[in-house]
Amino acid sequence: MSGFRTERDSMGEVQVPAEAYYGAQTQRAVENFQISGNTLPPSLIHAMGKVKLAAAHANRDLGKLSGTGKNPLNDEQIKALVSAATEVFEGKYDDQFPIDVYQTGSGTSSNMNVNEVISNRAIEILGEDRFAADKSVHPNDHVNMGQSTNDTFPTAIHVAVATSIHEQLIPGLEKMAASLKEKAKAWDQIIKIGRTHLADATPLRLGQEFGGFARQLELSIGRAKRAAEAVYELPVGGTAVGSGINTHPEFGKRVSEELAKLTGIAFVEAVDHFEGNAQRDGLVECHAELKTIATTLFNVSNNIRWLGSGPRCGFYEVKIPDLQPGSSIMPGKVNPVMCESMMQATTRVIGNDQTITMSGAAGGQFQLNIMMPVMGFTALESVHLLANSCNEFVKLCLENMEANEEACNAAVENSLSMVTSLNPHIGYEKASALAKEAFKSGKTIRELCTEQEILPAETLNEALDPMSMTEPQA
Repeated sequence: MSGFRTERDSMGEVQVPAEAYYGAQTQRAVENFQISGNTLPPSLIHAMGKVKLAAAHANRDLGKLSGTGKNPLNDEQIKALVSAATEVFEGKYDDQFPIDVYQTGSGTSSNMNVNEVISNRAIEILGEDRFAADKSVHPNDHVNMGQSTNDTFPTAIHVAVATSIHEQLIPGLEKMAASLKEKAKAWDQIIKIGRTHLADATPLRLGQEFGGFARQLELSIGRAKRAAEAVYELPVGGTAVGSGINTHPEFGKRVSEELAKLTGIAFVEAVDHFEGNAQRDGLVECHAELKTIATTLFNVSNNIRWLGSGPRCGFYEVKIPDLQPGSSIMPGKVNPVMCESMMQATTRVIGNDQTITMSGAAGGQFQLNIMMPVMGFTALESVHLLANSCNEFVKLCLENMEANEEACNAAVENSLSMVTSLNPHIGYEKASALAKEAFKSGKTIRELCTEQEILPAETLNEALDPMSMTEPQA
């Protein structure tokens, strides 16, 4: 078969690609929403498959699929429905979901896309004609039984986002935290000059500086866990407006429990389905944590970029691995490309937070938020960007980065801030005058103190010992 086939829905006939597993409603959406060329991410499609699988299990166990309603299913048909939903969440039909992100705000088009694919695939599994007008496994009556887009689509978003955080983002953050801790331990005895306001400050150890970065990543792991927890409540069971019309009273609880089993994540039924259907506050809260993580990663990567600046006219206290030529005109130039990549990716996440915030605040009227597709797409993009950035930054930047101990030591001895340790001996005013004189003369603090015999040699050496300046002294 080639070309198109004719399908019919409540609005009439539609020409659908001949071999497509989707049907009329999907095709209408494809034609209506030619906006960005971006479709929903596979992780969200897979989550929708999981929701449909969990719903099929719940309806089967509650006797709804085989009950006395319209077109009850037999055991073989139920197994085919379960198998088809499983194949969707396993990613076997990812090419069958062509609808643009910028579609109907509830996600109805994509929900029906999933329903149609599962329906036609189940019919095919049964050995029947999936192109027949009468569907033995119906997209609405069976695949969508006890459901509305209004509760299942946000449920799928929550499942996809939480799963991606647990499977991608948290491991990426943990990997980066571990790598930074290794550097902190290895470089703990290397003394360097501190900088505040981009101006010279008192000494610290390079290991202490990287230990601070590692702690930032540890805190980010906690934020990622809280981000996931913000979307653990699932709206499924609320159907159209939160009242649960056309579904079994136990349906939401059973589907949530099944999704928890499928994912290993502690999903639960929404405490209040009217809140669960109408508002996406949990997703706003979730992404706020992701934005904070992005801020941290931008900060760490930018600091490392500065520390690696040079090699002759910058700080060059760490040697960032050379990955590629850095200029089309300047031979030999190499740039800190992984730092710059992470900074761009995290900036995108910070911008995404505005989309999520506005969609959550302005998109929810009465019983439904009508900005859900873009919220799901944006949140998952943020998780993906953060996770991949961490993994690549560790692999291509941190793992082979080296300390430049010579540059670190030279900056310490030349720093005017070394005079700070003389405050207890000569007072702030005299120390300040000494620093100004050292700057004008080009001499070090140690050289001036020796020339002017400001302190006995032993006392001076103890006071200007940079290692002693990196810890509190009794």
